[in-house]
Amino acid sequence: MTPDPSPPEKTGPEIQRDVQRLMGRCLIRIQQYEQLLKAVLAHHEIAGAVETLHAQPALRAEELSDKTLGTLVNQMFESFVVPEGFERDLLPDDKTPTDRASFAHSFRMAMPPEHWAQTKAAVKELVSARNELVHHFLSRFNLWDEQGCMDAMAHLQELYMRIDAHYQELRAWMVGMENARQAAASFMQSEVFLDLLFNGINPDGSFEWRDTGIVRALREEVRALAGEDWVAFDIVKARMLERHSDQTPQKYRCSSWQQVLTESCEFDLTYRRDSDTAPKTAWVRLRPPNPPRSGTKERKRPGRGAVTPPTDLAPEPG
Repeated sequence: MTPDPSPPEKTGPEIQRDVQRLMGRCLIRIQQYEQLLKAVLAHHEIAGAVETLHAQPALRAEELSDKTLGTLVNQMFESFVVPEGFERDLLPDDKTPTDRASFAHSFRMAMPPEHWAQTKAAVKELVSARNELVHHFLSRFNLWDEQGCMDAMAHLQELYMRIDAHYQELRAWMVGMENARQAAASFMQSEVFLDLLFNGINPDGSFEWRDTGIVRALREEVRALAGEDWVAFDIVKARMLERHSDQTPQKYRCSSWQQVLTESCEFDLTYRRDSDTAPKTAWVRLRPPNPPRSGTKERKRPGRGAVTPPTDLAPEPG
């Protein structure tokens, strides 16, 4: 027998409108949670060729636009809310172009495994509550009965508190991510970051020679001038001053170009005379790479360690 779609007059319209209002409040809050989650997932990871980075959040937002809440939650606990120790390679060698500059960054909420499992279970419960509200609410509560309406109102009030708690938690994560993004953007505009990116100098002042801007520039000029052969270093230095004026030995805590060539171990350096009475001049060539021995790993050329701040002198005894 089909239930009468019109509620009895004795329950009164006001209590039913209260149920509708509370249900609408829950559904709106759930949709706000879903929209916020899509925004988090669209922005928390960016990776790839530099020229593609700007468009990635909008493209990912489009991909997420038709996903269900359950699918979004699964993605959140796969890449954003993760157990401590989680690692994810955003630029795998086999999928990263070698002819273009690539960049990757990610923001994550890392938790102890037990806390992560509890958080995941609680959010999964939210998804179940949402599905029950949308699909089974009328079969659970008799809205043509005053007591059924009272029970429904109590349930909706308690459910809204749970939904809102999850929304506030996600909002706090989003605010933390945005603060971290702004801090990262500020750092990326600093001289320290530019030194790291272009010159291979770490924030503590340490570096590996082969990763430095000066060695890369020297290698480029020597190869352009002489290939694998010898070339007068005065010619190389003139090209460096003309085309790479920011690359100086002093930037890498060296007193001379010859010190850079010697310490980097990337070049062969010799001195020649054009005649018996002529002064010696420096000649340089790229050092041929030594083939690695079987079973050994390639080792980086030694660089310079971290800059150690000067310590205060001990006071002299009075």
